[in-house]
Amino acid sequence: MYDLDTRKRALDLLAQGFSQNSVSKQTGISRAAVRSWQTRLEPLGRNRVAACPRCDGLPGEPEDPAAYAYLLGLYLGDGCISSSKRGVYFLRIACADSWPGLIDTCAEAMQLVRPGNKVFRVQRQGCQNVTCYSKHWPGLFPQHGPGKKHERTISLEPWQQQIVRTHPWEFIRGLIHSDGCRVTNWTTKLIGGERKRYEYPRYFFTNLSADILGLFTDALDLVGVHWKHANKRNISVARRASVALMDAHVGPKY
Repeated sequence: MYDLDTRKRALDLLAQGFSQNSVSKQTGISRAAVRSWQTRLEPLGRNRVAACPRCDGLPGEPEDPAAYAYLLGLYLGDGCISSSKRGVYFLRIACADSWPGLIDTCAEAMQLVRPGNKVFRVQRQGCQNVTCYSKHWPGLFPQHGPGKKHERTISLEPWQQQIVRTHPWEFIRGLIHSDGCRVTNWTTKLIGGERKRYEYPRYFFTNLSADILGLFTDALDLVGVHWKHANKRNISVARRASVALMDAHVGPKY
């Protein structure tokens, strides 16, 4: 939980004209947190019980739809929802220890989606499970169901589709942070009669579910990123302009 002075300093940088991405890099605070402070500066009370936007009254969007779009991407990639004996569900996102920044960003997004529930981390071999208990997770993620995701149909509800259309980059970023990567490929070219090594950056997204691959490529189409199938389980983004777009809005894991 960041104190009020830290929040004000981050907003001061935004007021000076720095982008959310630049403020995040300067301060080490996630873009999701910086963005949320623009609409709610004061920290939430620890004992607040947040209403569920899908269950209470007329169903609506989550309080922070951009954070939700990012968390949705993480959930579709490396997340699962399980139930306890008391009828409470817990959302668990598996995050590799290699990416501490990703772990923090995941925890912050989860907290923004369920601000009244405690988010905690459980260490496992080589990874941390970022976890939060709530009875409302199935309503927030209706893709939850028995069996593995790639063995059942995965589609978005109309309200989720609207969030992804409004915040496509956050959704893409969540998918890349779960089942994607940025790598440096290489090939050789004949230059002046001499064969030389040529390196270039490339993004990959890998998933066993054809439905989730389709959600990823649909979002790429929304933002004008060119993609192609590397094989039936992998989507590749390699064109220079498209990689530049991905670098500006997603970037490598950290």
